[in-house]
Amino acid sequence: MRSNTMCKSYQRALTAVILLVVAPSSIIAQESRMSAAERFSAYQTHRSMVGGSLFKNLPWQHLGPTNISGRSTDIALAEPRGETYTIYVAGASGGVWKTENEGVTWTSLFDEQLTTSIGDLAIAPSDSEIVWAGTGEANIFRSSHAGAGIYKSTDGGNSWQHMGLTETQTIGRIVVHPENPDVVWVAASGHEYRDNPERGVYKTVDGGHNWNQVLFIDDMTGAIDLVIHPLDSNTLYAATWQRRRAKFNDPRNEPAFTGSDEYFTGSGVWKSTDGGESWRQMNDGLPNPRYRGRIGIDIARSQPETIYAFVDNYEIAREAEEGEADAYGRPRGGVIRGATVFRSDNGGGSWRRTSEHNQFMEGLGGTYGWVFGQMRVDPNNPDKVYVMGLGLNVSEDSGRTFRRLSGMHGDHHGLYIDPNNSDYLVNANDGGAYVSYDGGENWRFFGELPMVQFFNVNFDMGDPFRVYGSVQDHGSYTGVVNLNNGRHEIPAVEFDGAPGGEGSHHAIDPRDTDIVYSAGFYGTISRTNRATGETKQIVPKPPEGELPYRGQWLAHFIMSPHDPNTIYHGMNHVFRSTNQGDDWERISPDLTHNDPDRLGDIQFQTITALSESPITEGLLYAGSDDGRVHVTRDGGESWTDISGGLHPDRFTSEVLASEYHESTVYVTQNGRRSDDFAPYVWRSTDYGDTWESIADGIPFGPVNIIREDPKNPNLLYVGNDVGVYVSLDRGSKWHALPYGLPSTFVHDLVIHPRDDIMVAATHGRGMFAFDVRQLQQLTTEIVATTSHMFEPEGGLLALGNGRGRSSTSAVQSAYVHYWLNEEAEVSLEIQDNRGQVVNILEASG
Repeated sequence: MRSNTMCKSYQRALTAVILLVVAPSSIIAQESRMSAAERFSAYQTHRSMVGGSLFKNLPWQHLGPTNISGRSTDIALAEPRGETYTIYVAGASGGVWKTENEGVTWTSLFDEQLTTSIGDLAIAPSDSEIVWAGTGEANIFRSSHAGAGIYKSTDGGNSWQHMGLTETQTIGRIVVHPENPDVVWVAASGHEYRDNPERGVYKTVDGGHNWNQVLFIDDMTGAIDLVIHPLDSNTLYAATWQRRRAKFNDPRNEPAFTGSDEYFTGSGVWKSTDGGESWRQMNDGLPNPRYRGRIGIDIARSQPETIYAFVDNYEIAREAEEGEADAYGRPRGGVIRGATVFRSDNGGGSWRRTSEHNQFMEGLGGTYGWVFGQMRVDPNNPDKVYVMGLGLNVSEDSGRTFRRLSGMHGDHHGLYIDPNNSDYLVNANDGGAYVSYDGGENWRFFGELPMVQFFNVNFDMGDPFRVYGSVQDHGSYTGVVNLNNGRHEIPAVEFDGAPGGEGSHHAIDPRDTDIVYSAGFYGTISRTNRATGETKQIVPKPPEGELPYRGQWLAHFIMSPHDPNTIYHGMNHVFRSTNQGDDWERISPDLTHNDPDRLGDIQFQTITALSESPITEGLLYAGSDDGRVHVTRDGGESWTDISGGLHPDRFTSEVLASEYHESTVYVTQNGRRSDDFAPYVWRSTDYGDTWESIADGIPFGPVNIIREDPKNPNLLYVGNDVGVYVSLDRGSKWHALPYGLPSTFVHDLVIHPRDDIMVAATHGRGMFAFDVRQLQQLTTEIVATTSHMFEPEGGLLALGNGRGRSSTSAVQSAYVHYWLNEEAEVSLEIQDNRGQVVNILEASG
């Protein structure tokens, strides 16, 4: 579509939009485990689809939130700060942001790249216009996404050039030579879910055109941190981290998590005195190699022989008390030392432990210290150190005692300290970015950064309608989508707290919008009356003597489209309640592989998708994270495995029973946890007996969601890790829906059936809204015609008599949409309700 605006006097009254036919190129999208080169090629195809989209001028509108932000991984400032106060912020999945007025306004710099997952940022000390962005969050937490190497900007982030290291996937640190901006070192920690050789320390001497892997340990051991001597640029220190992550285990250095009977021994500290050409281990005094997990390091600028190491220490400190559980309610075994600080005063020649093991240090990283691992030394005081964990903690006695700074969100990943003023701090955490001018006693929140990481979205049937969604490390939020100003002028939604937590799906009773169901961690579920504030836990319980049920972090449940009193809930079994969750019936066997060798620290082999046919009650589908899909056609009396023809081991991200054809069902699978970036979209027209891939035309990107349009049976929508696609012919051909939507991880889509507004929940950029009415009117017959005028949108115009009366006969802020099947000069004559010509629009399309 293209748009043309009327002459200035009518600009607010009318906008004409033209639909153009462009045939985007396509590639076969069933490639498994696409290489980085294939991902880049496929992304260029996606960009071509964006540029040639039929709908490139139909806009998405950002809904917010504007009162919270999202996980940031790093902060970069040019030194000296001068008077511009330029700050760069790296989003875990929100791209790169820049402010030149200390946070009054922000500019997004990374909207059109292959990934918006950022691991680290660095500015060349000798040229502040040169900025490096290492993609791929190295914290590899639950919702981390893979990177695609390293990017370079020579104009302060306005444009970027990809500079290689494509298969590293996660980058922990970038160091630029203090005098020669062409010399750069990179700490690469490697793939999250698969061993690979592109790990360790890389060095370039020609600005990134060529790279040498100057430190390599093995395919499981990467470099996670890197610092340079402030007075001798040939001296560098690197921290390596040996890890293995599985779908069902965290990357912890314990036999239960390493996938073997042995501890890993590759984590340690290394030193180079020849610019990174050769390295030697510097671990004397650090814990035994078998107890070393992730390590963060920093150097004291004011006393460069002083180095600190912040070790995730797996030495057992004590036995767990009876009933002791971690932050997610999982039982604990032996309690490890966890966060431990070491100091060296001889350039890493030897280390001494400075921190004590106590309750404060035990809780500093919770039970997942591998997520953090960052520390900073005050550039003006070698005894003052900051370590990052659940809180931002400061010690003024070399790490012997700490106090937690307050006034910020939790889960900390980055800190900048001004070398000319140690009271000036900028912090990156799961809530966004903060600045302090008084050494951390008080903090200002950069709340304007729209990097919110939604997991999902749903709506109610109120008028106006509300949206609900859960946000990483914040909880659940809800807000009203206000269409009073017109469908093209939706204001930012004012989000506030909602029932549920950060890992919640929601369902809202269509008869009473105050009744909200929300699932919690690992399968808990509750029913809340928002009017009274009453909440009731309604989780299914196993019979006495049976093992606990397994539920996903984002446990899936649905409300029956036939009866709002009926709820289906998925764990490793499917449960049904016919009285709003007060009582439950287990209506399926274990629908997963239930492989004991794949039961670990993370709940796995669980149900991740449920769908009941809107046509036939009791026709129910269930999909699991281990690649299985089942159907029951008799309300759970019997189940059939219909996984044959699907990928055998991919996460089922959605199952969708068609609301137009009883036997039609759609499945999407997400390969991210298998290191697979191919799109998987399937359709069956025989209840799952056979499957047809309809992913051809979606270039790449793990697929998270598929939706049918509630009005047009031919329309399908897909959300994946780069954006949203639409098909006008039930999946035979796909088109990008790009305008106003950056390259982002779209985790969920819903279409309100009354108001015809599609809402996208993105993991890194908040929520967006899209008016689908023009798409709904776009039939295959219209596409085949030369031109077509769509039904114009109605509106309101005040009569101006002061009595608050209004009329719909003369419309203000109206929009006219029309279709052309080829390039042409267009003239549109606009008449008012009396048949008088008020304007003539000229457009080329």
